[in-house]
Amino acid sequence: MIISLIAALSSNRVIGKNNDLPWRLPDDMKYFMETTKGHYVIMGRKNYQSLPEKFRPLPHRTNIVVTRSANFAAPGCQVVHSLESALAIARSANQQEVFVIGGAEIYTLGLSLATRLYLTEIQAEVEGDTYFPNINLAAWKELSRKRHVADDRHQFAFDFVVYEKK
Repeated sequence: MIISLIAALSSNRVIGKNNDLPWRLPDDMKYFMETTKGHYVIMGRKNYQSLPEKFRPLPHRTNIVVTRSANFAAPGCQVVHSLESALAIARSANQQEVFVIGGAEIYTLGLSLATRLYLTEIQAEVEGDTYFPNINLAAWKELSRKRHVADDRHQFAFDFVVYEKK
């Protein structure tokens, strides 16, 4: 099974601020939705709670929430207490690819297990309080890169980049 991390991050690795995205990039949201549609997605509790209620659970995906909280409930989602348990659910369902969608703690846990990264690399330094883990790019091969310029709907230029572990 391919274990993929998907994230949008600024050049200073920011992925969030005040439990929200510090940017509005509609084409990145569309990319995320299209890439993860039909797959199992694994997220941490804080990431789940940051989703607008109308998107909980994320539609057209099997949502798995990882939390240390014994009594946490996420209607329409499977709740587990470790990343390993979440991955076991996807494996038992014979998934070919599973997506870890954040936040920072889950990305940190998942990075060593990941075989693919789908990164939206935002060409700006952004203020934030949540960061994507450091990546040793020497351990990864770039499979594709698609540039997106800043425009009237997108404050920053960014690249959609897919990496595979060497």
